[in-house]
Amino acid sequence: MGVYHACFELHSGAGVHFHEVTAKVQEAVAASRLLNGLVVVYSQHTTCSVMLQEESHDQTYHGTKFLLQDMVNLLEKVSPTCRHEGQYLHPGPQHIDHATKNLGEEASWSLNTDAHLRSALMGRSETIPLVNGKMELGEFGQVYFIDFDQVRNRRRNLRIQIVGE
Repeated sequence: MGVYHACFELHSGAGVHFHEVTAKVQEAVAASRLLNGLVVVYSQHTTCSVMLQEESHDQTYHGTKFLLQDMVNLLEKVSPTCRHEGQYLHPGPQHIDHATKNLGEEASWSLNTDAHLRSALMGRSETIPLVNGKMELGEFGQVYFIDFDQVRNRRRNLRIQIVGE
């Protein structure tokens, strides 16, 4: 039994940002030299998710694939984008005080409650079977890392853990 770990840095801009990371995951699979097992793709960030979704060829004028934009539209109904303080209970005054005094953050950076809720709903990892050195993604499957945090540009880490033989 072997274990292999890889980490890739991603950069997100303003707005919900989708990173199609299938090639990066495949790169880790090849480097692992494992043939059969499980591939776990994970986000350590509480405002991000990992999901499997089909390739959607059409895209919005801003470059978001239609299927992914449909998902954003749905999540906007469930957890509207945080636009001002007091819209959600979080962040409260103690959280803002901690973020500004201890972490050097701007108070407005904490207005990302929608991102936390969306990440919790979507999940932060996916597990993919590895069979004969290939991920079982199906005919159209793609791996996406989603950054729901819309308040600032961020550096993110995509973690991949492969366990198998």
